[in-house]
Amino acid sequence: MRGKILFATGLAVGYVLGSRAGRERYEQLKAVANSFWNDPRVQRRVDQVEDFVSDGAKKVVDQVTSMATTKKPASKPAAKTPAKSTSTAKKKPASTSRSSGTSS
Repeated sequence: MRGKILFATGLAVGYVLGSRAGRERYEQLKAVANSFWNDPRVQRRVDQVEDFVSDGAKKVVDQVTSMATTKKPASKPAAKTPAKSTSTAKKKPASTSRSSGTSS
């Protein structure tokens, strides 16, 4: 549904910008757009979206604030020493010799 609305809006904007019909046609399109925007169903959806975004933003702010206040600043990290290997076996170098095959 959202894609269809965006597509229709794009068509309307493209038509208005590219139209050679003049001011009268522009005013007609503007009146249609205004009547669409002022439709109670559209405004109800706009209000729902605004409420959703507002609630989501409040939750994010609350969560970030609580995380920032509950975490203590880290003290200096202890110097890490590299772990010593307990294995004494060395890896064998890879063999570079090729198996001899018969040439044709």
